[in-house]
Amino acid sequence: MYVLAVAFVISFAVAAIVAPKVILALRKLKIGQKILEIGPKWHMNKQNIPTMGGIIFIASSLIAMLAIAILIPGRRSFLAITVYLMSLTFGAIGFIDDYRKVKKKQNLGLTAIQKIILQVAVAALFIAVLHALGYVTNTIAIPFTKIVWTIPWVIYYIFMAFVIVGTVNAVNLTDGIDGLASGVTFIVMVFFAVTGVHLFNIGSDTAMIALASLACAVAGGLGGFLIYNFNPAKVFMGDTGSLFLGGLVAAMAFAVNLPIILIPVGLVYIIETLSVIMQVTYFKLTGGKRIFKMAPIHHHFEMCGYSERQIVIAAVIITLFTSALAFWGITLM
Repeated sequence: MYVLAVAFVISFAVAAIVAPKVILALRKLKIGQKILEIGPKWHMNKQNIPTMGGIIFIASSLIAMLAIAILIPGRRSFLAITVYLMSLTFGAIGFIDDYRKVKKKQNLGLTAIQKIILQVAVAALFIAVLHALGYVTNTIAIPFTKIVWTIPWVIYYIFMAFVIVGTVNAVNLTDGIDGLASGVTFIVMVFFAVTGVHLFNIGSDTAMIALASLACAVAGGLGGFLIYNFNPAKVFMGDTGSLFLGGLVAAMAFAVNLPIILIPVGLVYIIETLSVIMQVTYFKLTGGKRIFKMAPIHHHFEMCGYSERQIVIAAVIITLFTSALAFWGITLM
């Protein structure tokens, strides 16, 4: 199990060391965040803080992955590599979006339709690869029970695509204040690392150790990134980072064949997304009335007087609790 510690330490050290250099380079290239005028007015002081900082933990986890490939050679690490490549592809979509924002000098990159088309294409490719390699089954296990549902493949494909694209965009919405998406996802990655070890212990599948190592690598990278992303942030992850993380969270859930576990583990992501859906729907139905002072909900809490640090710490504690609950549910299956 030493490989997990190696992955975490390597990724954390690389991220923490290279981050200042990356931030400096982003400043020189004038790759700064543009704040929407409709956003919180107090966020205007974040204007031009370097964005696209997600490349920090993406790169650090890649370096750690190379170490994992050496320590766990052969096909045993292929599942983890597949998961990483899908996440990296989502990160590439985010990179294109960030680049277009910087080029246009505004907070509008790819259109919503362009994003969805690209995301669905990547999700479909990932599903096809997992199926071809025999890594996915058309069964859904229900945590806290021994119930397993078998559903038609076509429906399962649609379900997978919906969950993957939904998760990617939910994590993207969560990335709205300093350290929120990175802090919450750090806990989620720790959860998948512990889950991977548990699944290995009960099934002796070394692919689970490789997945756990990948989760540790990303957690380490996020830890190093958080040094500079926690309030007051010196760098933002941008869509480059948030789409990468969203893809990774979804891919991990399907790789361990436990997609339903995203409900408790990703509760913060879900609440953020639902707050936007509720706000927009209520606004249209009532001709301009609002449920929240501002959506996503982290902005609502800001307008209620809570600091960014308080909101992030609360979200992390909630995720820690729901992740522990989810893991207990897995042990009961």
